[in-house]
Amino acid sequence: MDRRLFLLFVVSLLAVSSFVSGDGDFAGDGDDVIIRQVIGDEIQLLSTEEHHFGVFKRKFGKSYASQEEHDYRFSVFKANMRRAKRHQKLDPSAVHGVTQFFDMTSSEFRRHLGLRSRLRFPADASKAPILPTSDLPDDFDWRDHGAVTDVKDQGSCGSCWSFSTTGALEGANFLATRKLESLSEQQLVDCDHECDPEEEGSCDSGCNGGLMNSAFEYTLKAGGLMREEDYPYTGSDARSCKFDKNKVVASVSNFNIVSLDEDQIAANLVKHGPLAVAINAAYMQTYVGGVSCPYLCSKRLDHGVLLVGYGSGGYSQTRMKEKPYWIIKNSWGPKWGENGYYKICKGDNVCGVDSMVSTVVAVDRH
Repeated sequence: MDRRLFLLFVVSLLAVSSFVSGDGDFAGDGDDVIIRQVIGDEIQLLSTEEHHFGVFKRKFGKSYASQEEHDYRFSVFKANMRRAKRHQKLDPSAVHGVTQFFDMTSSEFRRHLGLRSRLRFPADASKAPILPTSDLPDDFDWRDHGAVTDVKDQGSCGSCWSFSTTGALEGANFLATRKLESLSEQQLVDCDHECDPEEEGSCDSGCNGGLMNSAFEYTLKAGGLMREEDYPYTGSDARSCKFDKNKVVASVSNFNIVSLDEDQIAANLVKHGPLAVAINAAYMQTYVGGVSCPYLCSKRLDHGVLLVGYGSGGYSQTRMKEKPYWIIKNSWGPKWGENGYYKICKGDNVCGVDSMVSTVVAVDRH
């Protein structure tokens, strides 16, 4: 067999037996994964780690101040390649690969998220009333009904909690007014410093973290949120609050804490719009697509996201059957995950996704 044809045959076999990584190259099971690159008439086999680090830097605009920093980040990147390999084995129904967080250590990634892990029950919140569940649709997605804004990006600021909060209020405001307004996360970052008087260090603290429930409490007391365009996101802590009550476009009437029961979560989602939820984001650092249904996942909550829908037909190798899933809107931009979205197994409180769920009702301002 011609040498060129033989190499093509070998590479094709490798491609079939591999999973597709985040940037579209083939990543196999070995530590020294190989990829295919065609230059003219020749085929070269390259080290995946070096190649992927180069692709990673170009795709996400990464640059480093010194060679020492570059080398350190390359070592972190290689460790995350191994982490993605482990995640793929523990979560075979999803696809794991290279994301924009591959030059972050686990501790750096957790600090980037921004959810304060200690749960509290705000004074102005109440438990959601029990809703009927017999007529719930098998599949539901608020994106199909115009209640969800485009995917946003929190950047390097630990402000996930503010994006979860605005997403829930954007949906509730849409239900009340039939207008979809993109609301200001920066208002929450700058102005919301709600605290639990019985818990030291519990204040919402901008890029240093917060909680959606306390952000709803702030919004209720402040009178509402401004538009994104009137109070744009900077991804940093400002020294002063620039809130203008005359420019409020969405106000909170009340908000409720939803029980752990997934039928009740689904019923509140369908009736009240997208829900603010918390989750453990460990597998999200390497998530590329599919339905995430890991064998093992901590329920320690560290990230605030938005629940926008659910589906009934996600295949899960871990259960060997069709598995229902939640549809999660994230705040890491549209290049992450499935165009900025995450699918996670429904039915087992996977990664704590059912543990902290809030619904909000907006005021009709017309």
